[in-house]
Amino acid sequence: MNKRRIVVTGIGVLTPLGNDLNTTWDGLINGRSGIAPITTFDVSQYSTRFGGQVKNFEAAQFFRNPKDARRCDRYTQLAFAATKQAYADSGLEPDKLNPERCSVLVGSGIGGLQTLEDQHSALVNRGPHRVSPFMIPMMISNMAAGLLAIDYNCQGPSFSVVTACATSNQAIGEAWRHIITDESDVVIAGGSEAAVIPLGLSGFGAMKALSTRNDAPEKASRPFDKDRDGFVLSEGAGIVILEELEHAKKRGARIYAEIVGYGATTDAYHMTATAPEGRGGARAVRRALELARLNPADVQYINAHGTSTPLGDVAESQGIKSVFGDHAKRVWVSSTKSMTGHMLGAAGAVELAACLKAIETGIVPPTINLEHPDPECDLDCVPNVAREGKIDVIVNNSFGFGGHNACIVAKKLL
Repeated sequence: MNKRRIVVTGIGVLTPLGNDLNTTWDGLINGRSGIAPITTFDVSQYSTRFGGQVKNFEAAQFFRNPKDARRCDRYTQLAFAATKQAYADSGLEPDKLNPERCSVLVGSGIGGLQTLEDQHSALVNRGPHRVSPFMIPMMISNMAAGLLAIDYNCQGPSFSVVTACATSNQAIGEAWRHIITDESDVVIAGGSEAAVIPLGLSGFGAMKALSTRNDAPEKASRPFDKDRDGFVLSEGAGIVILEELEHAKKRGARIYAEIVGYGATTDAYHMTATAPEGRGGARAVRRALELARLNPADVQYINAHGTSTPLGDVAESQGIKSVFGDHAKRVWVSSTKSMTGHMLGAAGAVELAACLKAIETGIVPPTINLEHPDPECDLDCVPNVAREGKIDVIVNNSFGFGGHNACIVAKKLL
């Protein structure tokens, strides 16, 4: 079988920077922070009192029936909103598609955490008969994928990838595989997360994983800076429409870029800590480049996982140097989490969207708050100000608790 080629024809995002791609992209290239004090619940007793939240979001407008929105957890609502944007951006018309050749691979690292918190409270305070009959379908991580398949009549494979912070990058990679193996022509792929709630903030806080820079939230996410003290918990959603190239060309679709490689590995090292020297992530990058039939020197931009944790940023830097050798000092490496915070299972898809815009515009978003570079992270991390240049090939890294690593390689369509 000849290798089928896969392109991106639609993008939809909701982030702490804005509720669509253009607003988010404008924030990224202008170095704005979307991080602010949390106002949706009382955080006075928490060690961390800020995060990245999607603002002014009205879920009902993204559903055919407003009642359906109320029967979905916020993570599913955000996924619906991002998918509606991406589908409209792609120009696809459902009645002109073969539904058996359309699929949905949309994941969430945690799923319906707000639903779990609310319904546990109902159980404890009011008894078992006051738990909602919608609790289970609202909570489970595959429900966004299942409901999107219903809404867009996608009758091919539909499932949720759950690999913590690698979730949406891995979902996109697996969607790429589905098209290559001729199971699908069109795939809705990405991820969504809505964990900026008391249970999420307290859980990550108990791990000592979060920044506690409460006096300056907008400066708290500072990947590769020697004064970093943890990541910033955020929510959001990112969805891309992947399409087989000839299928897209036949309908005259606008194409952002071609997905040419995907690597997935496991550290097999520790529950939460990254493998020494970023070995697992480095293997994912190598595999993605091998499948893309590209050399490290062909890459102009890496969107780093770059969460702003003391150990993680060093390990990723070491991994990049092990793969890219002398070219590691020349390739541009930035972390857009410096502006969005860490959207967990949604992060990889939103960051791929930034990569695709970098290819389209020739602009690379900066790493903001990089005031005192860590000597152990001695890469060109595009400090504080966006760069302009010719971007033909990008690498997008996502690494998750459990040792899950996913890397996507995309390039300008030739």
